[in-house]
Amino acid sequence: MKQFNFEEHSHRRYNPLTGEWLQVSPHRAKRPWQGQQEKVAEAKRPPYDPGCYLCPGNTRAGGEQNPPYTGTYVFKNDFAALSEDVPGGSMQEGEFFLAKSERGICKVICFSPRHDLTIPEMDLADIAAVVALWQQEYKELGSLDWVNWVQIFENKGQAMGCSNPHPHGQIWAQESLPDEPAKKQKQFSRYYQQHQRPLLLEYLQAELHKGERILFEEEHFVALVPFWAIWPFEAMLVPRRPIAHIGQLSAAEAGGLAAAYKRLTILYDNLFSVSFPYSAGLHQAPTDGQEHPEWQLHMVFYPPLLRSATVRKFMVGYEMLANPQRDITPEGAARMLREQASVHYKARQ
Repeated sequence: MKQFNFEEHSHRRYNPLTGEWLQVSPHRAKRPWQGQQEKVAEAKRPPYDPGCYLCPGNTRAGGEQNPPYTGTYVFKNDFAALSEDVPGGSMQEGEFFLAKSERGICKVICFSPRHDLTIPEMDLADIAAVVALWQQEYKELGSLDWVNWVQIFENKGQAMGCSNPHPHGQIWAQESLPDEPAKKQKQFSRYYQQHQRPLLLEYLQAELHKGERILFEEEHFVALVPFWAIWPFEAMLVPRRPIAHIGQLSAAEAGGLAAAYKRLTILYDNLFSVSFPYSAGLHQAPTDGQEHPEWQLHMVFYPPLLRSATVRKFMVGYEMLANPQRDITPEGAARMLREQASVHYKARQ
């Protein structure tokens, strides 16, 4: 009789942060692939592109002109998904038809004036300036009495729907607590009431003890592949001490977040020697005016590439109709990332 092996046999894993399950099917990684192949040819971009609506001094798609900025630059999105001046309103018809208005503010952050850079290629001091701007925006947007959630995120690469290659991210601030953080709020609160410690910080200690999914450890932050990771090379950055939101980071810790951000994205780029696409963002305490000792700041990374620079993971079929599924195990993904050099592949060419 065969002995069960987590690296070989299908199984389910529980995500305590959301209360959801993941299907892991490691044997599927051996199947032949005849599906879509991503394009990997990377055009060499100039430091300044006169046709880019995010470059310094250029006119944006909405008609506004960027200043000749030399560091980070933030502005309200010209085509925002959420608007600050939406009038209040709601409707409910019987049991099935319920809707409400949603106010919000959407901003764009240009990480650098250089059109040809990405986070792993930027100087550490310039990434630290990005983190400082995140802190400032979280504080200012979160101080508005109607804003209860501030979502800071980055979409990198065409595979993740990024419409402009200039290094940038976004911030959405809104009235309601969105679904993903609401799931975590529920799980974090339940655990804190029982143990008086943040769930995610306790999980970090357990991962450090096991070691098999740890990517690297630094003074203030740890990078790891979560036990329940959905995306093939999903990863997370977690501070070592209890920190509910980015505003509570000391200057040294903010620098530590910048350093870990750069280090992890270098590992990504080196994995397949390509500018690695991903969606990444911060999950942190709501800005509802309440104390949230149950929350632990963390930055999540969801990259779509699966086997190579040309084969990506699609969330379709079973994933859309049942629950998320992955082919390579989180432990296998962690090993592959740990094996990568700490110097960016372009710097070694």
